[in-house]
This record gives sequence, C-alpha cells and structure tokens, in this order.
Amino acid sequence: MAEDVKTLEDNFRQQNKSCFVLGASGETGRVLLQELLERNIFSKITLIGRRRLTFEDKAYENVVQEVVDFEKDDHAAAKAGSELNTENPINHFKGGFIRVDHDYVLKSAELAKAGGCTQFHLESSKGADKTSSFLYLKVKGQVEADIEALGFDRFSIYRPAVLLVDRQESRPAEWLARKVLGGFSFVSPTAMSIPIQAVAKAMVSNTLLQPEQKTEILENKAIYTLGKGAGK
Repeated sequence: MAEDVKTLEDNFRQQNKSCFVLGASGETGRVLLQELLERNIFSKITLIGRRRLTFEDKAYENVVQEVVDFEKDDHAAAKAGSELNTENPINHFKGGFIRVDHDYVLKSAELAKAGGCTQFHLESSKGADKTSSFLYLKVKGQVEADIEALGFDRFSIYRPAVLLVDRQESRPAEWLARKVLGGFSFVSPTAMSIPIQAVAKAMVSNTLLQPEQKTEILENKAIYTLGKGAGK
C-alpha cells in the first residue's frame, strides 16, 4: 500500500498542479496544510483567508497567502442580514455562522471555478442535510448542494463525525468529550469520532485518486479507512 501511494504521489507531482486552502487557521486546515507540505504533491499552495497567518517554520516560507474581504466582495452578508433579525443575539450568531460556513465557502468556490479550478474538496459534517431542522446540519447540506451546482469536474465531500483534536487551550467540556470519545474510538474508531489527522491524510490521499463520479461523498468510515491507509 505504501509503495502504491508513493507511486501515485510521484505521478501526481509530475503534473505540476497547484491548490488553495480555505480555512488554514482552523484545526482541520492547519493539519491539512502540514500534510500537504510534508507530502509535497503540489507545486504551489495558496492560502485564502480573512487575515494573514504567521508561521515560524521554514517549511511554510513558500506558501502564498491571499487576504480576501468576503464582506466587500459579495452580497452574502446583506442577504444573511435581511433574512435574520440580528437584533436578537441568537439570530446574530446564526447570521455569522451562515456567512462563514455557507456564504464565504460558496463565494470561494465560485471564484475558484471562474479561475479555472477543476476540483473542489469540502470538509462538511456527518449528517449534513439541507432539509434538516438543525441549523448546523442544514447549512452544511445547503453548501454541499450549492457547490455541486457549480459543476466542478470533481467535487469531493468529506463528512467526518466528531473531530478528535488536542487543542493547546480548551474548555473543560471539550477536554471531557475528547477523553470519552477518544476511549470509545479505540474500540469502534468509525462510529462517533475520528482523529483530525486522519481527515487531513484522507483528503490529500483522495486527491491522488480518480473517482467514478463527478460528485463523491465520503462518510466517516471511508475517511478513516483512507486516512489510516495513508499513514507514515
């Protein structure tokens, strides 16, 4: 398996492709960027975000950063504000969540498509469904559907369960949840949670493969299997 992965990486590397990462300041984005740099399959990596990130490691010195003001570049914020009463703190939170997890992501996908990008890989969530009564799952499902409608040559959706990650600083409830789910995942690793490193590895490894359909959905078990197979 390791030899096959190396061959795929070598072949892919020769194609001299570039990629961009949206959300590199987040937990998954940070680990994904590390994985991309370590495996070195892209000739150019561009980070797109609302602010410039600072890296001390020299491994990041060739990473290109583009700062984008999403509020200025599209009408998403106005749209979200008109649909929700932002005077209510709860609705204000909803509006912010929709802007970040739907509007900004969709706008980035639209710009990427217009710029000639052929593939889009989206980290979504287990249970994502645009018809869900739960805001989080509804928004995740809606952005999946809206990006699919853009017609990328390849659209890969990753739906991980609860992400296991060791934060430098965390709330007591988060620490307890990681301990409980971490122990449970040792017995049944694909049921309720997944290590964030496995998600990052799976996303990079899956980029090397050719899916049978233009749109593919990888649920938690498939992500875990693919990520585990890409181990060092």
